[in-house]
Amino acid sequence: MLSPNLPLKELRRVVIAAAVGNVIEWYDFYIFGSLASILAVKFFEKSHPVAAFLSTVAIFSIGFLIRPLGALVFGWLGDRVGRKYTFIATLSGMGVSTALIGFVPTYAAIGLAAAVTLFVLRLIQGLCLGGEYGGAITYVAEHISDEKRGYYTGWLQTSPTLGIVVSLAVIIGTQKYLGDAAFNEWGWRIPFIISLLLVAIAIYIRLSLQETPIFQEIKAKGQTSKNPWREAFLSRNIKYVLIASVVVLGQGCVWYSGQFWALYFLQKVQKIDVLTSSYIVGIGLLIATPTLVFWGWLSDKIGRKPIILGGMLLASLTYYPLYMALGNYADPKNVNYGMSILIIVILVNYVGMTYGPIAAFLAEFFPGRIRYTSVSVPYHIGNGWGGGLVPIITTAVYLNTHSVGWALVYPIGLPAIMFLIALFVMPETRKMSIWTEEVQATRA
Repeated sequence: MLSPNLPLKELRRVVIAAAVGNVIEWYDFYIFGSLASILAVKFFEKSHPVAAFLSTVAIFSIGFLIRPLGALVFGWLGDRVGRKYTFIATLSGMGVSTALIGFVPTYAAIGLAAAVTLFVLRLIQGLCLGGEYGGAITYVAEHISDEKRGYYTGWLQTSPTLGIVVSLAVIIGTQKYLGDAAFNEWGWRIPFIISLLLVAIAIYIRLSLQETPIFQEIKAKGQTSKNPWREAFLSRNIKYVLIASVVVLGQGCVWYSGQFWALYFLQKVQKIDVLTSSYIVGIGLLIATPTLVFWGWLSDKIGRKPIILGGMLLASLTYYPLYMALGNYADPKNVNYGMSILIIVILVNYVGMTYGPIAAFLAEFFPGRIRYTSVSVPYHIGNGWGGGLVPIITTAVYLNTHSVGWALVYPIGLPAIMFLIALFVMPETRKMSIWTEEVQATRA
């Protein structure tokens, strides 16, 4: 099959439609974490604030840990039914579950049932996200010619970061409008409820999309997989799933350590208020987001492997001095906004190096008939487990040791180990075409 030569306007529509849905999904996923301090006192017993906060972070982390299961379920559906309707279904589930969090009564009203309900809704969020992102990667990659895949999927990779920015912007705007007292009392519910409107817009945009050219051809020829799970995990393809998981474990840890734990660090270690920390992280993310596109573009020129592994190595070597510097500049009594934001920009640049090219790498690494499943599972093992454990591990270690150095052992150690393994097992995929019959075929 020849790669499509889509007009620039059509390429933009494909990327924007996929990215808009992702931005909303990640907005939904991260307002929970951004409001963890408030949720802790709303849904848990107030007399033990540290335990309540850790319980909230644990529920936040559950959403990550369940993601590979969502990848299995929706990956199977995506390879059997199609890419388009599968990630419309995941987007709908994410939006409804997020909005419902905004309506759950507090611990003071219904006791332990509040935390249980929050837990269930967080599980649904994680399941839906597990099916969303692999579908978006697959959908965009299967519209793009081989020589520009890193660049266009790099645009898609900005969507999780932009999702965090949108969540912070909505939180800041709501808090500024209502004032601290009203926001802490009931206004925190608004960012969750707004999700319904955002999801409705994203679904409307996605409904106008067509199925991908590769899936259309596979379906027309009767070559869709009868059992994507068996072909992905009970064949020699499992070797490639394991290699991809190693790469994404390192990438996922860098992603969450460089963005999300930076927010936790400012709030829980430096004791900076939600508004100020949101400003610092939000501005840093906006400035550094173009690095995702840049590194994706550069991976089309020099390869995926050196850039992804370079990001892991730099993160491992410099996290400690960077976070120590952030602690010095982000003094709650005298915040140096310029230097604090600059450090966030450097941290997010490492995210750009590891994350910008990863979608192209994963799409090129797996055959078309089981691509949705094969991309989704290692992606969510890496980002759901490797990255998703960052908030709970780093926060728990810090609260027990009061040592930033000990809290950073996991964010430094995991990328370092994955770098050493991937150095020997990760292939370069830049010149692998996804449009050939050989790559579309399954690995028996």
